Amino acid sequence: MEKLLKGKDAADAINQGILKRTPALYEKGIVPTLAIVRVGENPSDIAYENGAVKKAKTLGLQPEKFICPADIAQEDLIEVIKAINNDEKIHGILLLQPLPKSIDADAVRNTLCPEKDLDCISDASLARLFLGQEEGFSPCTAEACIEILKHYRIEIKGKKIVVIGRSMVIGRPVAMMLLKENATITICHTKTPPEDMRAICKSADIIIAAAGHAGTLTADMVSSGQVIIDVGINFNEEGKMCGDVDFEPVSDIVSALTPVPGGVGSVTTTLLMKHLVEAAERTVK
Repeated sequence: MEKLLKGKDAADAINQGILKRTPALYEKGIVPTLAIVRVGENPSDIAYENGAVKKAKTLGLQPEKFICPADIAQEDLIEVIKAINNDEKIHGILLLQPLPKSIDADAVRNTLCPEKDLDCISDASLARLFLGQEEGFSPCTAEACIEILKHYRIEIKGKKIVVIGRSMVIGRPVAMMLLKENATITICHTKTPPEDMRAICKSADIIIAAAGHAGTLTADMVSSGQVIIDVGINFNEEGKMCGDVDFEPVSDIVSALTPVPGGVGSVTTTLLMKHLVEAAERTVK
């Protein structure tokens, strides 16, 4: 493999852009403020929350936590979201998911106003994305895939790109975003016959592996010269974090590959902060 596509380099470039934009907001008395809404004490939620808080403070942005008990009533949680929607000093919302099973997650996420929905989780925000409208924000993880490609000057226009996975979190949004970049997109998923998926992947220029299962993309599915973006976050039997790609065998064949950890995930939180600054900028009259 010729190149390891590390997310830190792309994230650092985005950070520099953020730091150049915030002074103009400070001069107007605006400090970009992020509301982080967490329900319960899920360790993975707390870890993500801590990472977002640290990133925000590093960039001179303001995080505000809204911690709700795990047994909060759905109506009360919706009221928390509505209050944040109406608070002019808060520019963006990060709703940590999944929510407890006792809560209708669709009802809650669809309470977020699109102008503050920084990770594109509501139906209104997703509709804007799929319609190609510029007003909303893209899902941070999906956008991170494209930012990495652009940072390393990997051509997207006219390329054959395979997306493995069709979730509304990554698979479908990233496919729509790549289509907007004038790529030719094929989506594979769990119901794609294995022999078809193998042939489709081997003929691609770029593969986005976003199935959420370790070992989804193996060496017999790739070809030399390909670029692989691994979105997966899994843990093997030894408890070590790994992606959807069988890394070592695949890396011996392809030209470029993102690592896990240290790849797409490194860019995701940084893009959340970029979206926060953009949301704050849009409030300037």
